Amino acid sequence: MLRTLVSILFAAVSGWSAMANEPPPGVAAELAPTGRLRAAINFGNPVLAKRDPATGAPGGVSVALARALAERLGLPVDLVAYEAAGQVTDAARTGIWDIAFLAVDPVRAAEIDFTAPYVLIEGTYLVKATSPLRRVEDVDRAGNRVLATRGSAFALFLTRTLRQAQLVQEPASAPYLDIFVAGDYEAAAGVRQPLVNFARSRPDLRVMDGRFMAIEQAMAIQKGRPAGLRYLRAFLEEMKVSGFVERSLRASGEADAAVAPAAKLD
Repeated sequence: MLRTLVSILFAAVSGWSAMANEPPPGVAAELAPTGRLRAAINFGNPVLAKRDPATGAPGGVSVALARALAERLGLPVDLVAYEAAGQVTDAARTGIWDIAFLAVDPVRAAEIDFTAPYVLIEGTYLVKATSPLRRVEDVDRAGNRVLATRGSAFALFLTRTLRQAQLVQEPASAPYLDIFVAGDYEAAAGVRQPLVNFARSRPDLRVMDGRFMAIEQAMAIQKGRPAGLRYLRAFLEEMKVSGFVERSLRASGEADAAVAPAAKLD
């Protein structure tokens, strides 16, 4: 009985590995119909992607994954740069990119398909140091104004979940944290790591403990490419299990970000 179970598990893992390592016929054409893998990279989230301050060279876990996938497919890769997640989702309608790296959200899922997440990061609040707000739950009260970037995962989430506080959304191109400091707002929503970095040299600000959401960062693909999506899901699980994602996060200085747990494949 034990031997049979081990054989079944070995076959399942072997099948998954074979699919991830050897793209089935037609997969490359779905993932990269132009013959080049066009990967949308959101530089607005430094946990996932950033530019080298000295050379401007792109780096980060999403860049590493895009390059690894292109190498696996035997194709050249084009990094299509964006400064905010909302710009990436807006560009999906134009067909200018083939794969992207975005937070999973039901609004976005109406237009693009997602893998399971590969990184988990926290959405939390930045407040003034003198603010009476102490817990994340304190923010959603009548009269409070919360600032966020339009189209971001945390803005989409707060649009659905804030019941009493007012959500104010700035365009993706706006320096919304500077606007928060200068304006009359009770909190600014965002990804924990950039908020911490912003507040580090500012004693007049503090980042709240706790979170209002766990942001699930995943790979995305244009709809109508089922073989490509299935392969992409298997590829990403391999990258998580092998330690590639964790090593890439460490190499880019984002070791505090958590690798998402392994997901079951269909």
